[in-house]
Amino acid sequence: MKNQRISNGVVHVVPKDIKNMILLSPKGRDMWEDITPLARNEWICWVESAKKSETRDRRIKIMLDKFASGKRRPCCWAGCNHR
Repeated sequence: MKNQRISNGVVHVVPKDIKNMILLSPKGRDMWEDITPLARNEWICWVESAKKSETRDRRIKIMLDKFASGKRRPCCWAGCNHR
């Protein structure tokens, strides 16, 4: 898994935990590569904005579930302020 590359966001680099979960899911990886760099940035920032590790882990799982249902952006979140 270490040698596999996935695309980063506009500003954010994909953290290891997100990368590892994306690489475990073929559908997740396909969606990740299909969404725009700005959308990837939004997902990364949304996950990283969690204050607790449990919340972060849950958000990564939610992201992959959303990908499986065709959702391309985090829902109900003000958005990344790093754009």
